[in-house]
Amino acid sequence: MPQLFDVARIGRDAELRYTPGDNSQAVINLALACDYGRKVDGKRPTQWVDATLWGKQAEALAPYLLKGQQVLVTVDDVHIEEYQSQGATRSKLVGRISNIKLVGSAPPAANQNQA
Repeated sequence: MPQLFDVARIGRDAELRYTPGDNSQAVINLALACDYGRKVDGKRPTQWVDATLWGKQAEALAPYLLKGQQVLVTVDDVHIEEYQSQGATRSKLVGRISNIKLVGSAPPAANQNQA
Protein backbone atom coordinates (compact mmCIF):
# COMPACT_ATOMS: atom_id res chain seq x y z
CA MET A 1 0.00 0.00 0.00
CA PRO A 2 1.59 3.32 -1.06
CA GLN A 3 2.21 5.76 1.77
CA LEU A 4 3.18 9.43 1.95
CA PHE A 5 5.00 10.89 4.97
CA ASP A 6 5.61 14.64 4.83
CA VAL A 7 5.34 18.05 6.47
CA ALA A 8 2.53 19.77 4.57
CA ARG A 9 0.53 22.98 4.69
CA ILE A 10 -3.27 22.90 4.85
CA GLY A 11 -4.79 24.59 1.81
CA ARG A 12 -8.23 25.42 3.25
CA ASP A 13 -9.95 25.34 6.65
CA ALA A 14 -11.23 21.91 7.68
CA GLU A 15 -14.98 21.37 7.56
CA LEU A 16 -16.19 18.58 9.79
CA ARG A 17 -19.10 16.53 8.46
CA TYR A 18 -20.70 13.21 9.28
CA THR A 19 -21.54 10.27 7.05
CA PRO A 20 -25.29 9.56 6.73
CA GLY A 21 -27.04 6.70 8.49
CA ASP A 22 -27.21 5.12 11.91
CA ASN A 23 -23.47 4.42 12.04
CA SER A 24 -22.41 7.94 11.07
CA GLN A 25 -18.72 8.74 11.28
CA ALA A 26 -16.94 12.08 11.50
CA VAL A 27 -14.85 12.94 8.43
CA ILE A 28 -12.76 15.87 7.24
CA ASN A 29 -11.42 16.37 3.72
CA LEU A 30 -8.11 18.24 3.64
CA ALA A 31 -6.17 19.76 0.76
CA LEU A 32 -2.50 19.30 1.64
CA ALA A 33 0.31 21.19 -0.10
CA CYS A 34 3.49 19.09 -0.15
CA ASP A 35 6.69 20.77 -1.41
CA TYR A 36 9.27 18.61 -3.16
CA GLY A 37 12.37 18.74 -5.33
CA ARG A 38 14.79 21.58 -5.91
CA LYS A 39 14.00 25.26 -5.82
CA VAL A 40 13.13 26.90 -9.13
CA ASP A 41 13.03 30.72 -9.11
CA GLY A 42 13.28 30.64 -5.30
CA LYS A 43 10.35 28.26 -4.79
CA ARG A 44 10.04 24.50 -4.56
CA PRO A 45 7.34 22.81 -6.66
CA THR A 46 4.16 21.83 -4.81
CA GLN A 47 2.13 18.63 -5.12
CA TRP A 48 -1.44 18.87 -3.80
CA VAL A 49 -2.93 15.84 -2.07
CA ASP A 50 -6.61 15.43 -1.18
CA ALA A 51 -6.77 13.41 2.03
CA THR A 52 -9.48 12.37 4.49
CA LEU A 53 -9.27 12.19 8.26
CA TRP A 54 -11.84 10.00 10.03
CA GLY A 55 -13.34 9.35 13.45
CA LYS A 56 -12.54 10.85 16.83
CA GLN A 57 -9.29 12.31 15.53
CA ALA A 58 -11.27 14.32 12.95
CA GLU A 59 -13.68 15.59 15.62
CA ALA A 60 -10.90 16.56 18.02
CA LEU A 61 -8.63 18.30 15.49
CA ALA A 62 -11.25 20.06 13.32
CA PRO A 63 -10.96 23.46 15.08
CA TYR A 64 -7.16 23.45 14.68
CA LEU A 65 -6.88 22.39 11.03
CA LEU A 66 -6.88 25.84 9.47
CA LYS A 67 -5.54 27.14 6.18
CA GLY A 68 -1.78 27.66 6.44
CA GLN A 69 -1.27 25.34 9.44
CA GLN A 70 1.70 23.01 9.04
CA VAL A 71 1.10 19.36 9.82
CA LEU A 72 3.27 16.28 9.96
CA VAL A 73 1.12 13.75 8.17
CA THR A 74 1.12 10.10 7.16
CA VAL A 75 -1.26 9.38 4.28
CA ASP A 76 -2.06 5.75 3.47
CA ASP A 77 -3.41 4.20 0.27
CA VAL A 78 -2.13 7.10 -1.85
CA HIS A 79 -3.40 6.78 -5.40
CA ILE A 80 -4.29 8.84 -8.46
CA GLU A 81 -7.94 9.53 -9.24
CA GLU A 82 -9.16 10.93 -12.53
CA TYR A 83 -12.05 13.37 -12.82
CA GLN A 84 -13.68 15.58 -15.44
CA SER A 85 -13.31 19.36 -15.25
CA GLN A 86 -14.39 21.77 -17.98
CA GLY A 87 -14.53 18.94 -20.49
CA ALA A 88 -10.99 17.73 -19.78
CA THR A 89 -9.81 14.68 -17.88
CA ARG A 90 -7.66 15.68 -14.92
CA SER A 91 -6.00 13.74 -12.13
CA LYS A 92 -5.27 14.23 -8.44
CA LEU A 93 -3.50 12.41 -5.62
CA VAL A 94 -5.82 11.15 -2.88
CA GLY A 95 -5.45 9.11 0.30
CA ARG A 96 -6.53 8.50 3.89
CA ILE A 97 -4.71 10.12 6.82
CA SER A 98 -3.54 7.58 9.38
CA ASN A 99 -1.47 9.96 11.52
CA ILE A 100 -1.43 13.74 11.83
CA LYS A 101 0.37 16.13 14.19
CA LEU A 102 0.32 19.93 14.28
CA VAL A 103 3.76 21.50 13.81
CA GLY A 104 4.97 25.07 13.70
CA SER A 105 2.92 28.01 14.88
CA ALA A 106 -0.76 28.55 14.24
CA PRO A 107 -1.64 30.42 11.02
CA PRO A 108 -2.30 34.19 11.38
CA ALA A 109 -6.11 33.76 11.14
CA ALA A 110 -6.10 31.44 14.16
CA ASN A 111 -4.06 33.93 16.20
CA GLN A 112 -6.60 36.69 15.48
CA ASN A 113 -9.50 34.53 16.71
CA GLN A 114 -7.87 34.09 20.11
CA ALA A 115 -7.17 37.80 20.70
